[in-house]
Amino acid sequence: MKRINYLIISSLAFTFGLFSCVGTQKKEADAETEKPIVRLAQVFERSVPQVAEFTATIQPEVKNSIAPTAPGRIRRIMVDVGSNVARGQRLVQMDAVNLDNYQTQIDNLRTNYSRLLELFEVGGVSKQDVDNMKAQLDQAETSMKNLQENTYLVSPISGVVTAKNYDNGDMFAGQLPVLTVMQINPLKVVVNVSETYFPKVRNGMSVDISFDAFPNERFTGKVNKIYPTVDEMTRTFGVEIKMNNPGNKVRPGMYARVTMHLGNENRVVVPDQAVVKQVGSGSRFVYVYKDGKVSFNEVKLGQRLETEYELISGVPTGSQVVVAGQSRLNDGIEVEVAK
Repeated sequence: MKRINYLIISSLAFTFGLFSCVGTQKKEADAETEKPIVRLAQVFERSVPQVAEFTATIQPEVKNSIAPTAPGRIRRIMVDVGSNVARGQRLVQMDAVNLDNYQTQIDNLRTNYSRLLELFEVGGVSKQDVDNMKAQLDQAETSMKNLQENTYLVSPISGVVTAKNYDNGDMFAGQLPVLTVMQINPLKVVVNVSETYFPKVRNGMSVDISFDAFPNERFTGKVNKIYPTVDEMTRTFGVEIKMNNPGNKVRPGMYARVTMHLGNENRVVVPDQAVVKQVGSGSRFVYVYKDGKVSFNEVKLGQRLETEYELISGVPTGSQVVVAGQSRLNDGIEVEVAK
């Protein structure tokens, strides 16, 4: 009797399990055939300001290395790092022994030249003798001038001393300059700009410049020079920007962000919810709806505009794009639009 009851119970359990399995499979099949529900947004072209940002390092307008043309003893350095100097100001005095000796030789040549002129006037020497002596004197004075320039080193620009590589009494051997002087007002910035912007950049156009060191301030510069060629490796061209620096607040070497305003372009703009990033790559896609189906369109993004993206390419104006429900979509699949 017990055995019969056990067989009946087992049979009922098997039958119930069989029907449950069939029901589950039916539900799954129904789910697979059910169309994904999506929400759409229609997109159009509109005028979008073209803003490009670049990073760069601030450079001095002019950088000069202060050094004599020949090795020698440094007698005195008259400035220090951070000193403001004027054009023509003496900065360094080298050993003046040779200068003193040369001055004595020139004094003797001048005396001899004067005597020859007196003798020439009374017929005591020829014109050629006078000309030869004058040539010697001129050559000596030129050499004297060069020696003076290499004994008293002056600044060719107004600027700031940014490096001092020797002390008083050191022997200058030529490896490093004695001093470095930079002109830091104005300053310059060189940025590498994508070749796509080449027709839009103009000499004299204004740009905005910001610095991490001054987060709440904005500076203005102007395009001063456009390099005439495009680098074939990076597909960029150089743009030199000049920036006024009142009070010498900004210094060479600072990290800068340069923002260029390059006019307006008509672009398709899509909600950011429509943009899908493909896993494993940097590609971006948008599902475009048409005639009950969606297509998986690769797009090229421009700027982010708050809650939207500018599209460079990939979606025609007037298209309907999917903004919700993308997780169940594939290219070419039929969908149902949410009411």
